[in-house]
Amino acid sequence: MVKPISLSNVVTIILRSITAIFLALSVPVAAQTAARILHVPAVLRAETVAPASGKPVTLAFVMQPKPGWHGYWENPGDAGLGMQLTWQLPAGVTPGKLRYPVPTTLMISGLMNYVYEEQYALLTDLQIAPSVAAGTKLHIQVKANWLSCTDKICVPESDNLAIDLIAGSGAIAPDMRAQFDAFRAALPVQLDQSGRYAIIGKAAEIAIPFPATAKVDRPYFFALTPGVIDYPAPQTARRLGDSLIIKVGVNNSTNTPIAGVLRYGDGQGLIVNASPGIVPKGGLNVPTTGDNSIDPNPASGLNFALILAFSVLGGLILNLMPCVFPILGLKAISLAKMGGDAGAAKRDALAYSAGVILSVVALGGVMLALRSAGQQVGWAFQLQEPRIVLLLMLLMTMVTVNLAGGFEFASVGGGGSLTQKQGAAGSFWTGVLAAVVATPCTGPFMAAATGAALLLPAISALLVFAGLGFGLALPYLAIAYIPPLRKLLPKPGPWLARFKTAMAVPMGLTAAALLWLLWRLSGSFGLALGAIAAVILATLLIVLGKRQRRGQAGLMMSALIAMAAAGAVFILPRAAVSLQSGQGRQSGLLHAQPYSDAKLAEYRRAGHPVFAYFTADWCVTCKVNEATAINRPATADAFAKANIKVLEGDFTRRDPALSRALAAHGRSGVPLYLYYPKNGEPRILPQILTPQILADLAQE
Repeated sequence: MVKPISLSNVVTIILRSITAIFLALSVPVAAQTAARILHVPAVLRAETVAPASGKPVTLAFVMQPKPGWHGYWENPGDAGLGMQLTWQLPAGVTPGKLRYPVPTTLMISGLMNYVYEEQYALLTDLQIAPSVAAGTKLHIQVKANWLSCTDKICVPESDNLAIDLIAGSGAIAPDMRAQFDAFRAALPVQLDQSGRYAIIGKAAEIAIPFPATAKVDRPYFFALTPGVIDYPAPQTARRLGDSLIIKVGVNNSTNTPIAGVLRYGDGQGLIVNASPGIVPKGGLNVPTTGDNSIDPNPASGLNFALILAFSVLGGLILNLMPCVFPILGLKAISLAKMGGDAGAAKRDALAYSAGVILSVVALGGVMLALRSAGQQVGWAFQLQEPRIVLLLMLLMTMVTVNLAGGFEFASVGGGGSLTQKQGAAGSFWTGVLAAVVATPCTGPFMAAATGAALLLPAISALLVFAGLGFGLALPYLAIAYIPPLRKLLPKPGPWLARFKTAMAVPMGLTAAALLWLLWRLSGSFGLALGAIAAVILATLLIVLGKRQRRGQAGLMMSALIAMAAAGAVFILPRAAVSLQSGQGRQSGLLHAQPYSDAKLAEYRRAGHPVFAYFTADWCVTCKVNEATAINRPATADAFAKANIKVLEGDFTRRDPALSRALAAHGRSGVPLYLYYPKNGEPRILPQILTPQILADLAQE
């Protein structure tokens, strides 16, 4: 709901607007005096002092706000003023548009301001005409006016800035290149597709193309089009398919395009242009910058109920996976041992369910905490750590040997003995074990539920994980609480011992799956270490079992077992790190290498044709082209026969080197597809690719 603006706010807006107009017309003597003690001083820098004729040179107005002061974006919001420039340039030099970095919000007395509170740089390109001869001195002069404010006062500031350049080679010093790369990294990039918006009453919904697979964190829409958006009104956001839909307040209805910048994550920004159109309903809510409230619409509630149902169904199906079935089977056998004791069965089932649900919620909570801290982790994140995988593999090996009759847990202690306890305690720890071994598995409906949990508020996300745990525990609860199901279980007898031995097979397969995962994480050394550790552990356990059957103490053997497991876990990470360091990454069917100017030059010197493509997770066009044309077996075969090398530039996060490569071809964003023949200049390929376009490259 749009908040009314009070009389005091109206007065503040009028006063600030008068100040801005007054500044634009003239700068009084007081301001000229104050310019010598600026609160947001400006420094003019050039990327190169020897710009090449016929090419642009980038200038930066580096603004350095003093503590408590701030400068303004090109659209300052409710009040303020961006930078105004008056150039004095030599012949053959033409200024370009001023480019602003992604701003932040600042609410003062109910007024929304779009500001910068830390050092920022405004960039512009000066075009040097081809007619400018080498060695020509170029004296660049500009008068800059801007507004500097605190939360209580505003001061119009001004400065006469100048820099001397000499037309030359265009060479850029390494320190200046690094500095300007950082400046460019703060600029928003142009989105590859247009958006749509619809105005409903006092609100507008803007649908921005944004792939469902791309992460978006704390989005906020900064309007460039003046007079339409109600700046102080809270914003909400939701995800629906390949669209991010931002709901903003509006002051006036319009049928003209709306432009703005979508800020998300740690200051990344996309330039958005939206035209009137149909915006779909529903979707999952996403917390926005400065407003974590959820837009209470029925479609969203229905969606959450569906996601919760998916999580329960996904957990239920998870019981059919090899890594979970042995645990469930063992607890079903424990129910069979209880016979007709319904009370004991129910207590056992509740304890088991508590162990499962609490463990799954704990894993989900840790995952969400790591993601909020900036770590890129997902479900089963702990299985990305080789040490944890090795520890789980050894635990599964221990359980396998136990089920096969090699030894009894009574003398070993630890987590294994906890699961062997009678009653609620044993059931609880078996539930914990079931949740831990379930994490390698992903079944139908589960991926959708856990993926949606990453976009939901924390409480809703934890409910999704609780639903997953409930689904995992549901068969055991059903056996305990539905007498006809419990009666279907066979009566206790000799078959229980045979069944226990048979359960060693799927548990052994679980251990083997974890060993395979260990190999994928840490290479051949991890595979060899894990296999050797498992064999040594199994041998020690069998020896322990023989001592148990002879009635001998197993304390020393248990200590050896613990030392063997700890030693393997301690050795693995160091070996894995040394093995993995320095390995090159290859991507997709085309075995693309990460783009770099050096790699491109290497391929060209060797006489290879090169296909270079620049992509990003948030680029819808990119993902469609990759699915339909690039990452296809036919394309891979054609490129392999023609010996075409492939380079991939991932622009998901701003990369200075990729920004330069894009700018060199007149682009500020993705997608960009380039083909370098063996001889000759590169060609820019169409933004919409087809398999035939790429196949034709291989025929040249």
